[in-house]
Amino acid sequence: MARKLWATRGLAALATGAMAVSLTACGGGGAGGGAGGGAGDGEEGGLVGVAMPTETYERWIADGDAVKTGLEEAGYEVDLQFAGDNIPTQQQQIDAMINKGAEALIIASIDGTALGSQLEAAAAADIPVISYDRLIRDSENVDFYVTFDNYEVGVQQGTSLLTGLGILDENGEEAADASEGPFNVELFAGSPDDNNAGFFFDGAMSVLQPYIDDETLVVPSGQTDFGTVAIQRWEQERAQSRMEDLLTSTYTKGDVNVDGVLAPADVISRGIITALQNSGYGKGDLAMPVITGQDAEAASAKLIVDGDQYSTIFKDTRLLAEQAVTAATAYLEGNEPEANDTETYDNGPIVVPSYLLPTVIVTADNLQAELVDSGYLTEEEVASGQVDE
Repeated sequence: MARKLWATRGLAALATGAMAVSLTACGGGGAGGGAGGGAGDGEEGGLVGVAMPTETYERWIADGDAVKTGLEEAGYEVDLQFAGDNIPTQQQQIDAMINKGAEALIIASIDGTALGSQLEAAAAADIPVISYDRLIRDSENVDFYVTFDNYEVGVQQGTSLLTGLGILDENGEEAADASEGPFNVELFAGSPDDNNAGFFFDGAMSVLQPYIDDETLVVPSGQTDFGTVAIQRWEQERAQSRMEDLLTSTYTKGDVNVDGVLAPADVISRGIITALQNSGYGKGDLAMPVITGQDAEAASAKLIVDGDQYSTIFKDTRLLAEQAVTAATAYLEGNEPEANDTETYDNGPIVVPSYLLPTVIVTADNLQAELVDSGYLTEEEVASGQVDE
């Protein structure tokens, strides 16, 4: 898979700081909250450890490369590691970063509960820890969290499913000529060891549940609780297998068909779409259901253009990387980054100060403006479904 991705394309966004927060000292504690160790000495050129979960999905490669580029432009050395979705590997990588003398850590965890000893070591060395997109749980040694408004992402997914079914209009309001249904839908959620997955699902269900209650939406499988519909590790193959099982157990083509699927991420959407296509959906009179997604990956952008996926949620990872660089730079200069949310993200022991970024629903109608015109993807990448080398 391509390694370069958007690293170079994100430079302008990283350099201009279009959404950067001011680096004001605002007090507080946590690992590395004050001077000590490598952080807070005001010197440039220190080492920053960046731990990403996997290179399997294009978004994590893009995130890692963009964070690395931004930190290097700010004058820091970077140790960027991808863990192959293997928890012991990520633990070992973070241990190595600490032993190398990292002065700050930016961590997108595989399992947000599995890094306790690494965070204790970081705290003992006064190394600030920035949790990247996935909240690190069960530790007081997390200083800051950069992410998107994850509950709102779920709301947007639920809203786009209803819009695609014709229940809501493009503004998210009840459509004047709303389709009455009932519509057969199935629900999918993300990995249960990813704290974000619960926010996505809860946000989506806040929108969908009233329509399930009044039977505008029907879930023929009866599977509606998070634990049942969650897909471990966000794996495409698991999503495909579950959709195949649902089709076999619950649906009879021509009698009971799938009208919509709540999918929490593009990688899961693609597994669902493969299962549906293999079962004859998208051929003849059997239309593809309305299928949601998240991450605006090139492969799914092409599926949206082709009419196989209805929507995705665009989380501009260039801005997320910028925010991580802003936070790390603040700590390394002896300050603290400014949070715009100090109430939502309780990781167990503490509420972690956070910076939340906005997201956008993308469909075929606005894909060009949001993804291509913004420079996130090229027209060639959308057409091919692959990110350029």
